[in-house]
Amino acid sequence: MANEKVSKNRLAKQVTVAEIKQKFKDCKSVILIDYRGVNVAQVTELRRQFRAAGVEYVVLKNSLVERATNELGIKGLAAYLKGPSAFAFGINDPVAPAKVITEYIAKTKLTVLKPKAGYLDGSVFGPEGIKALAELPPKEVLIAKMMGSLNAPITNFVGALSAILRSVVYAIDAVRKQKAGE
Repeated sequence: MANEKVSKNRLAKQVTVAEIKQKFKDCKSVILIDYRGVNVAQVTELRRQFRAAGVEYVVLKNSLVERATNELGIKGLAAYLKGPSAFAFGINDPVAPAKVITEYIAKTKLTVLKPKAGYLDGSVFGPEGIKALAELPPKEVLIAKMMGSLNAPITNFVGALSAILRSVVYAIDAVRKQKAGE
């Protein structure tokens, strides 16, 4: 009977590890958060804001996350898996979890809520990386800036070409006037 409980518990942990691995594979980014000292109302509000931004917020056992990330070959995350950890998985937008948690802490002045680490594109980074990620402009703004940068040389070339053609036209007009005796 005891052996059956152990195998059921082991099976449940294996299923959970598989689910965590899938979350890491499916998401664009992950932010680890130390939530000690946060009350239920505050966590509920934070969850609501995460959900609105398309971010999944869950509390997971560090040992199971460590096992899952080791199986995925993610290095450096184990050092941050100490104490209570909540995980914010950015499903569509890699910047959303960092923005939501940073803005929530700034708005509520809730200093007990601490981002511990982040994971993005195979890299693990600390709290300063989370802050830098949160300060990135929205994707649309970055795309607009990039398109403007790509468009500027073409615009300058067209302007220069137009100036050359205008000069040629003025020169031809001057020659015409000179031959006509004007």
